[in-house]
Amino acid sequence: MKGFLDAQFQQLQLLQDESNPDFVAEVVSLFFEDSERLLTDLTSALEQQNIDFKKVDAHVHQFKGSSSSIGALRVKNDCIAFRNFCEEQNIEGCLRCLQQLKQDYYLVKSKLEALIRLEQQIVAACGTIPMEELSS
Repeated sequence: MKGFLDAQFQQLQLLQDESNPDFVAEVVSLFFEDSERLLTDLTSALEQQNIDFKKVDAHVHQFKGSSSSIGALRVKNDCIAFRNFCEEQNIEGCLRCLQQLKQDYYLVKSKLEALIRLEQQIVAACGTIPMEELSS
């Protein structure tokens, strides 16, 4: 997951224990729900005749915050670039960033889904997950 997730994801994993074994899966699931809604909102906002760049920037700011909270590094970095184009009111730059954001989001989503499936299989087999190895 190197390059996709930063240390924040490992911090989330450390909060998961026997009393809350699905913590990471639940947080990631909420991230997916928020992200899908934000991508839809961003796409819609950028398709308007008169683009409200403040509204677009607000959506991107929210996306940046949620991606930061789970450690989705590439998505967070895409949002930083996207916000710069919003500030410049550069529609072409915003559209390029939206495509890159979608690509990186769906990539990290597939990797996180695979990781969570593997963790659930390990736990179901009565194993434990070595947290320090997941971040490398």
